[in-house]
Amino acid sequence: MTQPEHIGLNRTGIHMSPLDSRAMQDYEGGTPDVFFDDAGIANLRNGYILDADLLGSVPLPVTLKGAAKAGAAALRGERPHILLDKLGERLAFERTGTRLYDALITKCEATLDGSLSMSIDDLQEIRDDEARHFLTVAQAIEALGGDATSQTPSADLVGVESMGLVQVVNDPRTTIAQSLHALLTAELADQVGWESLIALAEEQEQFDMVSDFTIALDEERGHLLMVQSWYEEAIGIMGGRDGDDDLVELPL
Repeated sequence: MTQPEHIGLNRTGIHMSPLDSRAMQDYEGGTPDVFFDDAGIANLRNGYILDADLLGSVPLPVTLKGAAKAGAAALRGERPHILLDKLGERLAFERTGTRLYDALITKCEATLDGSLSMSIDDLQEIRDDEARHFLTVAQAIEALGGDATSQTPSADLVGVESMGLVQVVNDPRTTIAQSLHALLTAELADQVGWESLIALAEEQEQFDMVSDFTIALDEERGHLLMVQSWYEEAIGIMGGRDGDDDLVELPL
């Protein structure tokens, strides 16, 4: 269940049917340009793009104190609504991260065979970190007078983006290695999201948030290193790296 590769009767390639593929390539009914002309669908999509609404809006602060803070920040030229939007994004992503690890734990309970250094306890520890990060962001939203249950535009965006990752890990056909690839994708995006959020909080002088979010970022960097190590182990990349090596290049 760890290794994703096996030899089987794969019928997806054109060379599985040489006669039919040759006949299709020799067809004289139109030039290749005809088949690759997407002007019609592009024009249709342009109409939808121009007429479409936005993903949503950033909600107003729900407390008088929050509204006063937002108003004062706006007068100083700051962008409190952008910070709330990105906090909503991180909240949604950390919730998804928790669910991804829940799904992988379930898969590992059924199929983990001891061939990897990864353990269910390791996954549970990361899962608990993700859940704690979710609560940290929710508290930051409430501190700004926002509503942590509202969905901001960026939260909507990352929810759609991460749907495929959730589907991969929950698919009973995917192996542990393939599921780890999905987790690796999530952890890479997670690190960049925290870095952007910290930069935005620093810009708006939310130093308590910067401190809390920096702790979360450090933990996420550790998650990334572990998941990449497990993934490479699962696909058969052995040796050459130890726990102190940088598996990915991290910004200072």
